[in-house]
Amino acid sequence: MRDGVLSGKRPEQAVMTRETDLSRTEETRMVIEQMVDGLNDHRIEDIGEYFADDFRWMGNYGCGIKNGLREFQENWQKPFQAAFSEKVCVDEARLFMGEWGAAFGRQEAIHSGEFMGVKPTGKKVEIRYMDFWKVENKKIVDNWVMVDFPFVLKQLGVDIYKGEGWEEFDNGNKIPPTPKTGGELD
Repeated sequence: MRDGVLSGKRPEQAVMTRETDLSRTEETRMVIEQMVDGLNDHRIEDIGEYFADDFRWMGNYGCGIKNGLREFQENWQKPFQAAFSEKVCVDEARLFMGEWGAAFGRQEAIHSGEFMGVKPTGKKVEIRYMDFWKVENKKIVDNWVMVDFPFVLKQLGVDIYKGEGWEEFDNGNKIPPTPKTGGELD
């Protein structure tokens, strides 16, 4: 890298979607829409209707990685539903392309059980997320997930960034740093 510009060969992009079969778009849409309905119905034991037994659920830090349907049920669905009741999932946007689907949205829920060490507050919270799915043979085989747990914790009175989040730049409390010129590192 020279002067902040990538030199040499650039990394290959979008390798996983290069061979996408666009004829599968409608099938993928149907699987995802039915699965979201199943989650909104708080199904756990029979949710495998939509997931391959060996599917991978890959969450951001704090959410974990679940290998297989059973881990997803035991280590995501059950603890999540224990912490949050009256949960409703609202996808604000969905995109489908062949065997790929994506969505972002929010879950609205009541904090009714312990969550990340925070005792139940009874507060209504918004849980923002993004999902990317890969569907094969009418089953979800991969699910990449980003769940905004820092935002949930903030709603519960816990600032995991201890006042150092970049919102401090946005609200004028701190001045954002700028990169040095010439490619030097701080």
